[in-house]
Amino acid sequence: QVQLVESGGGLVQAGGSLRLSCAASTTIFSMNAMGWYRQAPGKQRELVALITTGGNRNYADSVKGRFTISRDNAKNSVYLQMNSLNPDDTAVYYCYAYGPGYWGQGTQVTVSS
Repeated sequence: QVQLVESGGGLVQAGGSLRLSCAASTTIFSMNAMGWYRQAPGKQRELVALITTGGNRNYADSVKGRFTISRDNAKNSVYLQMNSLNPDDTAVYYCYAYGPGYWGQGTQVTVSS
């Protein structure tokens, strides 16, 4: 069974940092680009960052220079390092596997002012 399991969310003060992790099954991870999306209350889900199998990265303009996406093929994992967090970053963050289109269950990130 395919699974994407996120972890690392929580409550942090503005200016702080968090690191999200997403563990994926081998079949998905080795064959597809991976991404992080987020959905704030009352808003549509939006792309935060993605990384291809070749390591190319794309970021939403709102997080450029603050967030970094990375992947560890040996651990079948993708990460999102989030620095200089602000209250606008508060959302549920989801891991996504392109190709088959699988979503993780989401992890809550709350940034207090």
